[in-house]
Amino acid sequence: MVKNDYLMIHVDVLPEVFTKVIEVKELLRANNELSVAEAVGIVGISRSTFYKYNDFVFTLTDGLVGKKATISMILSHHLGVLSKILEVIAKNKGNILTISQSIPIENKASVTITFDISEMSTTLSSLNQEIQKIEGVYKFVLEAIES
Repeated sequence: MVKNDYLMIHVDVLPEVFTKVIEVKELLRANNELSVAEAVGIVGISRSTFYKYNDFVFTLTDGLVGKKATISMILSHHLGVLSKILEVIAKNKGNILTISQSIPIENKASVTITFDISEMSTTLSSLNQEIQKIEGVYKFVLEAIES
């Protein structure tokens, strides 16, 4: 059973309909004059298919306008690990809103960070990869993206 509401899945294994929903969203975002009916016609899916999946299919860069993301991590309880993560988020123009850290047990602590991603200069996928490279990051989970 899946514990999280979201999964990260590579586009190559998804049915084509999901990528077409993303294409429609991109067309609508790029051209304010375009109607949903016109955009789905260009892409080749029905309006009902678009509306069925519209709120459930998005890229990691969708929702970067006025949105928040929450990540949780298991970190080594060593000097500077959390500081390096905050530095990566700040460097990519993420704005920290909250930080919650558990008391370290066996030199590991659970940390949850919620931050504003509306001005970010990178994708959440790239940020994820950069944070996971930091020594002392044992687990990284994208918990939620404000939709």
